[in-house]
Amino acid sequence: MRLLADLFLLIGAIFCLLGALGLVRMPDVYNRIQAGTKAVTLGALAFLIGAALLYPQWWAKLLCILGFVLFTSPVSSSTIARAVHLAGVKPWRARAPEGRS
Repeated sequence: MRLLADLFLLIGAIFCLLGALGLVRMPDVYNRIQAGTKAVTLGALAFLIGAALLYPQWWAKLLCILGFVLFTSPVSSSTIARAVHLAGVKPWRARAPEGRS
């Protein structure tokens, strides 16, 4: 059981690292919101599963936290994206290669 818990904790750490990397690498705020929300939500869920496997007596608390994360993460990211859109921030567009429009 310890090996499975460690595997979930490692997967959670990798997803959180990829989410942080996405925040740095993405070109505009809309892509950054997407990268941060999806990857960090999956990372947090993997952390919670790993913690539940390590400490089975905490399952009720971890289940509440899991539900809170699953509910608030998409709501907050869409609220932030809507606020940015209403503020007039335009999405990033790649430039066309020379000679093409």
